[in-house]
Amino acid sequence: MLDDFLVRAALAGAGTAAATGPLGAFVVWRRMAYFGDATAHAAILGVAVALASGLPVMAGTLLVALAMAATVSGLAGRGWAMDTTLGVLAHSALAAGVVAVSFLPGVRVDLTALLFGDILAVSAGDLAVIWTGALAVLALLAWRWSALVTATLDADLAHAAGIDPDRERLVLTLALAVTVAVALKVIGALLIAAMLIVPAAAARAVAQSPEGMALLAAVIGAGAALAGLALSWRLDTPAGPSVIVCAAAAFVLSLAAGRLRRG
Repeated sequence: MLDDFLVRAALAGAGTAAATGPLGAFVVWRRMAYFGDATAHAAILGVAVALASGLPVMAGTLLVALAMAATVSGLAGRGWAMDTTLGVLAHSALAAGVVAVSFLPGVRVDLTALLFGDILAVSAGDLAVIWTGALAVLALLAWRWSALVTATLDADLAHAAGIDPDRERLVLTLALAVTVAVALKVIGALLIAAMLIVPAAAARAVAQSPEGMALLAAVIGAGAALAGLALSWRLDTPAGPSVIVCAAAAFVLSLAAGRLRRG
């Protein structure tokens, strides 16, 4: 079964959606779109670090994504103007990563695959990494779900309930870094944030509870991955962007469905 590259691609897309769906709900609730961008863009620098040091690409990506996410989280706690700061960090990290990769002697890197993903080239080993990371993210979110939702709704309410909002932000930071590391090959550094935000935004238009939104976001993301692969196969379009186009179509349909339900 895993010898079929389309089956591997479909399973990789489903695994990525399993992590990005529930996590994307928190990204939408907390308005962390730029946060996700900064962490995802830093993944390119992580690839350069991994190739230069002989580490597995996954390890280098995870280390740099964690460092970027921790930096952003720390700055957020100190009251920095986050829109400007995140814009500087996100684009600087992306540019630094691309430049660093170009300096690696004897190493040929497909920058297009890093930026937009190469889901059709996912191997059985990649698939194991993707699903291991996705299950780890899901386990972390399930473990901290109640505390995360409470801290997201109201920091004062969280303090009253004995919950430390800063700790919960660090939990999301860790989950986001792991998700970026496992999703880089599937969807690419430029599109990871879209995979987090678009399915979650589509789910928000029709979901009736936080849990329902998280589950529906994962389903929409998986559906977009399968539809995007089918689109890419039939029309010879880039697979990663095709997935996001399908997710955007689901968002438009969900808005229409939400209006009909309210009307």
